[in-house]
Amino acid sequence: MSSLEISSSCFNRETKLPLFPPLVEDSAFEPSRKDIDEVEEKSKDVINFTAEKLSVDEVSQLVMSPLCGAVSLFVGTTRNNFEGKKVISLEYEAYLPMAKNEVKKICSDIRQKWPVKHIAVFHRLGLVPVSEASIIIAVSSAHRAASLEAVSYAIDTLKAKVPIWKKEIYEESSSWKGNKECFWLSNPRNHRSLWTHDYSILWIRFLSGLGIQINITDT
Repeated sequence: MSSLEISSSCFNRETKLPLFPPLVEDSAFEPSRKDIDEVEEKSKDVINFTAEKLSVDEVSQLVMSPLCGAVSLFVGTTRNNFEGKKVISLEYEAYLPMAKNEVKKICSDIRQKWPVKHIAVFHRLGLVPVSEASIIIAVSSAHRAASLEAVSYAIDTLKAKVPIWKKEIYEESSSWKGNKECFWLSNPRNHRSLWTHDYSILWIRFLSGLGIQINITDT
């Protein structure tokens, strides 16, 4: 008797074989929760002005995404010198209502210009000692070019448009300064929008910081 005949004899005549193989549930064919989360992940803009010490790691984590292959950062820190003077620390102040709106506009502009995923802009207020971060900007994107260009645009535009002042504190003196790139300080006569309520407040606060007394009278 051949082996084929032996194998065949093992089946009873009444044995019924299914016409189709049974369906077996296999998780390999179903999308995992992680895959679903990645597909549903929404882009986010995280904007924060805080008196707390900034952490590069924490801000970086906010923009991390499995959909991205690049995270670009700009970290601005307090240096210990300015024009031959020893700097002890910097002190930052911002007109928050307008500052937040301007940063939101920057994020919106970035999304129109580059295919980025997440954006985080953190700025510290109050005293910032030497070597500590005053600003961290983080952007994630699928490829590095987009996030690198977006970060550069973000810091340049922030310096030019966001109402933030810094006071440089030296060993024996101090000095309030606006960003030299700031358009409303460059030549105010060229900007009609400066005479709105918000910009009037900016000028009063900036000049007051310089020790210039402001008297407002009706004309």
